[in-house]
Amino acid sequence: MNRFRTHYCSELSEKDVNKYVTLSGWLHRTRDHGNLLFVDLRDHYGVTQCVIENKNKFFSTVEKAKPESVLQIKGKVIKRSTEAVNLDLKTGKIEVAIDTVEILSQAKELPIPVFGDQDYPEDLRLKFRFLDLRKEEMQKNIILRSKVISFIRTEMLKLGFLEYQTPILTSSSPEGARDFLVPSRLNPGKFYALPQAPQQFKQLIMVSGFDKYFQIAPCFRDEDARADRSPGEFYQLDLEMSFVEQEDVFQVVERLFVNLFKKFSKKKLLSEKFPRIPFKEAMLKYGTDKPDLRNPLIIHDITKIFTRNDVKFEIFKKLVQAGAKVRCIVTKKTIDKPRSFFDNIDKWAKDQGASGLAYFSIEKDKKLQGKGPIGKFFSEDSLNEIIKNCEADVGDSIFLSCGSEKEIEKILSSARNKIAEELKIIDESKFAFCWIVDYPMFELDEKNKKVVFSHNPFSMPQGNLKELNFDKPLEIKAFQYDIVCNGVELSSGAIRNHIPELMYKLFSIVGYNQNDVNAKFSGMINALSYGAPPHGGIAPGIDRIVMLLANKQNIREVTLFPMNQNAQDLMMRAPSKVNNDQLKELGLKLDLKKN
Repeated sequence: MNRFRTHYCSELSEKDVNKYVTLSGWLHRTRDHGNLLFVDLRDHYGVTQCVIENKNKFFSTVEKAKPESVLQIKGKVIKRSTEAVNLDLKTGKIEVAIDTVEILSQAKELPIPVFGDQDYPEDLRLKFRFLDLRKEEMQKNIILRSKVISFIRTEMLKLGFLEYQTPILTSSSPEGARDFLVPSRLNPGKFYALPQAPQQFKQLIMVSGFDKYFQIAPCFRDEDARADRSPGEFYQLDLEMSFVEQEDVFQVVERLFVNLFKKFSKKKLLSEKFPRIPFKEAMLKYGTDKPDLRNPLIIHDITKIFTRNDVKFEIFKKLVQAGAKVRCIVTKKTIDKPRSFFDNIDKWAKDQGASGLAYFSIEKDKKLQGKGPIGKFFSEDSLNEIIKNCEADVGDSIFLSCGSEKEIEKILSSARNKIAEELKIIDESKFAFCWIVDYPMFELDEKNKKVVFSHNPFSMPQGNLKELNFDKPLEIKAFQYDIVCNGVELSSGAIRNHIPELMYKLFSIVGYNQNDVNAKFSGMINALSYGAPPHGGIAPGIDRIVMLLANKQNIREVTLFPMNQNAQDLMMRAPSKVNNDQLKELGLKLDLKKN
């Protein structure tokens, strides 16, 4: 192969016995057996066991070498004894009898080990990421990421898409998250922004007459970190199509995702035709627009039950009279669960900031009756109505929450997941995709009592455009959609508004006049004025896709060099200070006074 190696550390087998080979790699670990020293040599491809006798002049060299030193080993391939065979290793039937050893690079004492499965604090892992990435699990994750991106590119080309690159230095956007700003040396006092997404550019590509675009696009947003979101930067599969309706986008994405997830995971798909769930239905049944459909628990509205005279649960009845709603979760055949199960759920809800979760079970002796703290407040007729409305049965239990719609959506969405985890009824062997559709175009900002865009301001409203009632904006639905898998939002998308007059009208509802729109979206609105095709698209997050396929809970496990929660790169020490000469050249002065 070359002077450093004749083989990789993964490829030697019994057919290579008696060959003289050269291997190079990292000293993974050593095992001292007195007169013999065993060395596991590791490279990117695998591990080979090597052995050296104490009479060999290089014995002390190997013995003193620290873990993760880079070695070149020459020797003969020999067959392992039967009792020494390791079938967990690709090279587990052979070993290399060391003839000579050269230390190509000596390692210092390790701040974190590479061998073993110990957990170490995140700040150490990120500061010494180059060591963390040497671990087998991390190597698998990053290789998976590379293969996923390559597969996506191939599939998109098969689907008739072409890849184009959009600018990294662009203008600041007044919508969305905070921009990362870049000062311009040649235009003093002015700034570029790193793109939060190629949204306007990909629409302009459609306006320019190209039919199908995609890009593995870097995006930059000055947002706080979460387990499923990196601070600073991330990558997405950005795609856009001309002359399409919502269903055309769905067909492309479903085909891609079915092929992708079948290729890279042994988990089954709950359905290859992704369910379409209207936003309003999702919020009612799941309390969230990111439902995990592997979870069979459903939320039911039982507000009307508390208007009955034969229901005596006065606390809820008074709240309902004041405008509150009551919703519940039914758990099947849980009447015999210990009291601690129910009390722990109630306590958990209080820990989340709610007032708790009321509960009772349905039992039948001679007649239907409620069992549990509030069971006595329900008559047989009211229990029959609950059974009918909630698809419940004798032996089932009911968890209830009362409050404003947003309050109970929040707590019951979390409770749905918590209860399912406690009951172990989430099918971890499946991927459950769905589309959330029919988002409202606008929503009411409760704090400011002002109508605002609910999702994407550049979306096309649904319905006959000539008959839209702009006087009732909260009733207007948009061709906006999210794709969700196992409770993780992978992307939002939309059919775009390609009609300038309609865009002016929609923006006027949230307080933008025509001059505002022209100033803030000049490139887009100008282009749409010269003949724009109906178009739409979506942009699934690469990081979240790989996180799901790798079965990881944190996005930092599937990215090479992530930042910490404070958006700091501990390894490269970024962000960093710059000197006064650099600032002067950019016409900048710092004012670091505390607010």
